[in-house]
Amino acid sequence: MQFPYSAALCGTLVLLALANQAVADAATGRDLSRGCAVCHGANGIGTAPNNPNLAGQTEFYLIKQMQDFRDGRRENEQMSIIAETLTDEEIRSLAAWYSSIKITVELPAK
Repeated sequence: MQFPYSAALCGTLVLLALANQAVADAATGRDLSRGCAVCHGANGIGTAPNNPNLAGQTEFYLIKQMQDFRDGRRENEQMSIIAETLTDEEIRSLAAWYSSIKITVELPAK
């Protein structure tokens, strides 16, 4: 008997498990984020036009980007240097913190 959704279900369960682990580390991520605040703001909102907002991004996205900077798949003069010192646990904690910051969106008037 084949289960066509079993691989997708397993993948989803793994992502949920990782997300739950990261959420537990948001307080650690908040402490770690102090060094990030110079460029990304204490509230996760970039302090200059070329500094991206991190607040409200998904954990998956933030983890992927930081790992890519750390592992050389993505390059930026500052982030590549900073990320190379981060462990997987620290990356998950930072992602948990920034993704836990709630943001609101306001559409422009027509």
